[in-house]
Amino acid sequence: MDFQQAPPRLGNTFRHDATLRGWLAAALPQAMLAEIRGDLDALGEYAAQAWHEARLQSPCTPQLVQWDAWGGRVDRIQTTPTWQRGAALTARYGFVAAGHEPQHGALARVDQFARVYLYHVASQFHSCPLAMSDGAATALKAAGNAALCARALPHLLARDPAQLWLSGQWMTELAGGSDVGGSDTEARRDGDGRWRLYGRKWFVSAVVGDMALTLARPQGAGAGGDALAMFYLETRDAHGAWNGIRIDRLKDKLGTRELPTAEIHLDGTLAEPVGELAHGVRQITPVLNISRTWNAVGALATMRHCLALATDYAQRRHAFGRSLLDQPLHRLTLGGLAAEFEAAFHLGFEVVALLGRVECGAAGEGEALLLRVLTPLAKLWTGKLAVRIASETCEAFGGAGYIEDTGIPQLLRDAQVFPIWEGTTNVLALDVLRALGSDGLDVFAAWVLDGSGDAAPRAAVQQALTDAQRWFRAHAGDRDGLQAGARGFALTLARCAAAGLLARRSGHARDGSAARLDAALAVFIAHGLSRLDAAPMDALVRLTDNAAS
Repeated sequence: MDFQQAPPRLGNTFRHDATLRGWLAAALPQAMLAEIRGDLDALGEYAAQAWHEARLQSPCTPQLVQWDAWGGRVDRIQTTPTWQRGAALTARYGFVAAGHEPQHGALARVDQFARVYLYHVASQFHSCPLAMSDGAATALKAAGNAALCARALPHLLARDPAQLWLSGQWMTELAGGSDVGGSDTEARRDGDGRWRLYGRKWFVSAVVGDMALTLARPQGAGAGGDALAMFYLETRDAHGAWNGIRIDRLKDKLGTRELPTAEIHLDGTLAEPVGELAHGVRQITPVLNISRTWNAVGALATMRHCLALATDYAQRRHAFGRSLLDQPLHRLTLGGLAAEFEAAFHLGFEVVALLGRVECGAAGEGEALLLRVLTPLAKLWTGKLAVRIASETCEAFGGAGYIEDTGIPQLLRDAQVFPIWEGTTNVLALDVLRALGSDGLDVFAAWVLDGSGDAAPRAAVQQALTDAQRWFRAHAGDRDGLQAGARGFALTLARCAAAGLLARRSGHARDGSAARLDAALAVFIAHGLSRLDAAPMDALVRLTDNAAS
């Protein structure tokens, strides 16, 4: 009889995730954890079932229907069945609302992102517009526009699917990607004194939503980013017709293919300024910070999903007389990835916890600075690490990891969005420099080392931080040199922060997780904390010049 390989199985992703359960047990009061445990368990079961059901179905992607049978322009997007279930799940489990509801105070964000972490991989990136909806709610609160808050927040934070809105964050244009100062969309006043938008948005991932926050340049305003204003718009008018919005096409993307991403034109789109008619980039920054946190948590969820599948498969697959998990080199490979994930998880969820404390006014001295630094650090590192772990997962499955039917290649294609969306690695590294300013690095280093455990881990972390501080001071007067080394510098800070958090958590573990945390910390530190670039700048310039010739 021909051999039949058993495929990997995914169990309840909450019950089988010791990292998540251990972190929550340490971070939350017992009464709160008991209150939310039922929802987390249900989401873990939903995620496992969604994975197995997806293996039995043909791939499904959204479709754009631009015309009806009689030649009328309709621009209707048909989403996948998973997306069609998204509103009900979002309302029931509060993927957006839980982070803004008052009952858990400073821990509301922990509750919310634990739910998001369990839902993300099963959501087919329905989590993307949820991230922007969360960001929009946060930005509207920060702007203090009472009328718009009264209009939009009850929908963005609704627990009734019939009332729930999704929001977009429409910034990307052909001329202005990360450099949003090049945005060309213009805001003009019509004869009734209302604002209408005209322009092209090149990358819109929530066009199926009900509203959006977007940037536009008021007619007659000057050039550059400071002249942009942030506008609120609703995508449909009172009759359900598009509000001056034309969908040109859906993007044909490497991954996240179930997520409808569009190119659109705004042609007289009725909109309303959220605040002053300038400094829109600053006004929309809360959306970016929130969505970067969602990005990091989504990356963590992807890593955990990959490791769960690869480990289960390693138990089921036998070669050379024993299971792959019993092969020393394969076990070492998976263990190394697990250590990286464990460290990244602690950094990502530290950002989540810190966000909740800052928003509720419960943060200690210097924590607002730490949040500004740790948010881009967590996003840039987890994004790169998710791609690496997804790639290693494909390899761990051998040929099966290269076959679409197994679902494994999609993990890699989808993971590639994490280092790109809401700021590439280089853009975020430069954000870290801006967030640190001239003296923030000392505050950061003191926080990392505070309570960082045993002498050996502390010494390794302290040495890497000392090297980073020395490098930073040496380049303080060299703007180009500082920027050129910003990626390695940021990765070093991220790894130091993660190691410090792991050491702190391990030293206080009382739930039987200390052995796992100690092992993860030892392996993680053995992988090295410093990523400072030692390559000479002039040599790198010559290499890039040669590649461009």
